[in-house]
Amino acid sequence: MPGVNETLVGEGGVASVVNGVRIDDGFAEAFPMAGTALQITAVNEKWALEAARSMTGFATSVIACGCEGGIDRVLSPEETRDGRPGVRVLFFSFDAGGLEKQVTTRLGQCVLTSPSSACYADLEGEAEIDLGSGIRYFADGWQISKKFEGRHFWRMPVMEGEFLCEARTGVTTNGVGGGNLLIMAATSAQALAASEAAIAAMRKVPDVIMPFPGGIVRSGSKVGGKYEGMMASTNDAYCPTLKGVTKSELGPEIGSVLEIVIDGLTAGAVSDAMRVGIKAITELGPQDGALRIGAGNYGGNLGPHHFHLKDLLP
Repeated sequence: MPGVNETLVGEGGVASVVNGVRIDDGFAEAFPMAGTALQITAVNEKWALEAARSMTGFATSVIACGCEGGIDRVLSPEETRDGRPGVRVLFFSFDAGGLEKQVTTRLGQCVLTSPSSACYADLEGEAEIDLGSGIRYFADGWQISKKFEGRHFWRMPVMEGEFLCEARTGVTTNGVGGGNLLIMAATSAQALAASEAAIAAMRKVPDVIMPFPGGIVRSGSKVGGKYEGMMASTNDAYCPTLKGVTKSELGPEIGSVLEIVIDGLTAGAVSDAMRVGIKAITELGPQDGALRIGAGNYGGNLGPHHFHLKDLLP
């Protein structure tokens, strides 16, 4: 098992070196978000995944997509409400109202439409938002309200047969969005290998998602930009091709940078995911993966959650 075997002192503070990989003395800055968890079940795992992937599509960034969503894990029949194969999905937004709008729209377009699907709440939160109650009118008056074991469901006739959906789902306001790691390597192939190793480890952590494609972002951003109306623009300080023309954070040895963004139902879940991700990257080593690991922040002034890399060392 690799351990901290060296420290480097520089302008950025004291950096640690683990198995030849430098870990910056920095922190990821993250933000409070409203979050929820759902179970999507179907006749088999294939169709549960089809519905889940469709529902969590175009949900990479709350800025442009209205929410951030992804698959937490595949559920066995023993773990689901109706004893069928299932998938647990998580969604996050700035507030409960925005979350409800996104969840009900996606439910109606992506799960209601998917063959054999059903949908259930999978979080007990301090508040609730509509689930089936938000789309029941699609049944055009034929919907049936059912209460069973203290829970409320809607049964909606569809051409295939019937869609069963829990009426409401719990919401937590303790969700965290924007945990992140910057993976810096000599080549794009090495950056991708290190990022894939981290994602494989992070997917085993419950209550977190990495919402970008495959969990990885190649186009990391900074706040604002030179053009009016831009909320975010390319993070030029970490673009290798701009090292000669901008205030770069990269040394000459770095040829490619990828980012992993983490959302979680709790700060602890995000911290756990970052920890195992760092461990996986350092175990791979610099020859096959990353030379350096960093994190993105805004000076600590915008988000109350600060995940210091030095506290997450393997």
